[in-house]
Amino acid sequence: MFRHIITLLVFCCLSFSINAEEIALKNNHPDRHVVVKGDTLWGISGKFLKDPWQWPKVWKLNRAQIKNPHLIYPGDVVVLDTSSGSPQLRLLRETITLQPGAVEEPLERTAVSTISLNVIAPFLSQPLVIEKDQLAASPRIIAGQDNRVVLSPGTRVYINKIEEDDGINWYVYRPGDSLIDPDTKEVLGMEATYLGDAKITKYGQPASADIVKAKEEIFTKDRLVPTGDNVETSFVPHAPDTQITGRIINIYGGVAEAGPESIVSISRGSADGIEVGHVLAINRYGRVIKDPEPPKEEVNSKPKLRELNFDVKRDADGKAIVNFEKKPEKSTTELVLEPGMIKLPDERIGLLMVFRVFERVSYALVMQATQPINKLDSVQTP
Repeated sequence: MFRHIITLLVFCCLSFSINAEEIALKNNHPDRHVVVKGDTLWGISGKFLKDPWQWPKVWKLNRAQIKNPHLIYPGDVVVLDTSSGSPQLRLLRETITLQPGAVEEPLERTAVSTISLNVIAPFLSQPLVIEKDQLAASPRIIAGQDNRVVLSPGTRVYINKIEEDDGINWYVYRPGDSLIDPDTKEVLGMEATYLGDAKITKYGQPASADIVKAKEEIFTKDRLVPTGDNVETSFVPHAPDTQITGRIINIYGGVAEAGPESIVSISRGSADGIEVGHVLAINRYGRVIKDPEPPKEEVNSKPKLRELNFDVKRDADGKAIVNFEKKPEKSTTELVLEPGMIKLPDERIGLLMVFRVFERVSYALVMQATQPINKLDSVQTP
């Protein structure tokens, strides 16, 4: 009996130790923080934690609260509580007594956002990833006012068809480049180039509209999509529940390398379990090199017909009959290496947080970076 009690105590101590290691507090962390205008959820959690994305663990948020978190406002007090043996953050809304001579000003009651929304605002509202089938069905500009070629703000344009139930406000876009998975070479979608906004003045076939905003030159044959509903902007940074791996497929802003507050797209979306608020580690993708001293069997071996994926049959005399048309390859996310080749390990160089999710592609903001981040760097569950 005594041995069982000792074993149980040891197990509890180990469990506590493991749990403590999961949530590492920052050195010289404060006991409390008064939220001020301009704070972000990531910045507040970074004052207490070494890994800000572990916020839900110390805030004791469940799955429903992560998707619909309690709002935090300027004037609220975030308190670190370690009385239970594990760090926990609590929210206080205290009444502050002003000293004589102090001037009281009303606090801004706009809830604190997770990150600076002005950085990602264009990517929250504008259409970015579209399916190929959507292009054919989208309304298109067929002419401009007074036969104008370049359509600018204030110009009347004519659209092939828009019904009254379709809405009044539309985005103008032009099909852009295809988004391709670097590993499988599969087309994940097509990226749309945002051009401006249009407001419908007459419905029908054809319809008419006014260009109210133009980021780039607009021409005939450019397409329109409805503005749609407001997207989610209240999200909590948290790690995925499952192991997710992907690659950075694009960097935005006309730069070759990404750093903190850069926007990137990754080759994973809702179909892969990605959701808004997910934090992923960024790794420098390990190069594939030739083994400088490969095993002898790999040096002397030659690919066999079946290894080349040819269909091989034999006749009655046993003679090989080869169909040199290759069988279709199966789609896989695993990297297949040639004999004698070695992939070097990935190295962690930063963190990103997903803020907008499509079926096969997601957009994320780089939160931390110890090295310049490049296209094709890998991302994975931290």
